[in-house]
Amino acid sequence: MSSPLSSAAGPIALVAGLAFAAVDVARLLTADRSLDRIEMMRQTPFVVANVLYWVVFVGLVLALVSVYLRYAARTGGLGAVGFCFALVGTLDMAGNMWFDGFAGPWIADVAPGAILAGGSGMLALGGLSSYVLFALGWIVFGIAGWRARMFPAWAGIAFIVAGVLGFNAGLPPYGIPIGLAMAALGWWIWRGTPHRLPSAR
Repeated sequence: MSSPLSSAAGPIALVAGLAFAAVDVARLLTADRSLDRIEMMRQTPFVVANVLYWVVFVGLVLALVSVYLRYAARTGGLGAVGFCFALVGTLDMAGNMWFDGFAGPWIADVAPGAILAGGSGMLALGGLSSYVLFALGWIVFGIAGWRARMFPAWAGIAFIVAGVLGFNAGLPPYGIPIGLAMAALGWWIWRGTPHRLPSAR
């Protein structure tokens, strides 16, 4: 018996992917480079766009889960590996974006020197882990999902490319590719074409 999430995987992935790409465009448009970094972080449109970026990360996780649930029974261990890599990487980056959206503006107000000093030690390690795991997660998802017949070759390639570009997803516009890749997959599922793929062996 299919779950509501798996049944709605197409629309969920389509909407989540488009929202993800749109919010990253908003982040690009609200980042006023004519201002210094601290002043830019205090601008309301920029703060709102960063908070929304964390929100659409939640949507991206839901899309990933729904797509996996739809095909879990036939993708075997390889599909599970791809799903787990992408889930871990996305959750790690989502934590990073929560910090930027909610903690960053507060720090810019009460301790701007901390932002200008840059990251070091555990903070730098945590930040680097989010970029590396996010990129690696979607690259592995693209390869494993393609090989496990979760989706066609073009989708696998799209996720691989988006994963490579996603190493910089903390900065706009590098989150757009993963959003568009997920939206395209959602459209493909919604059109009812997945049955054309053979089951993984």
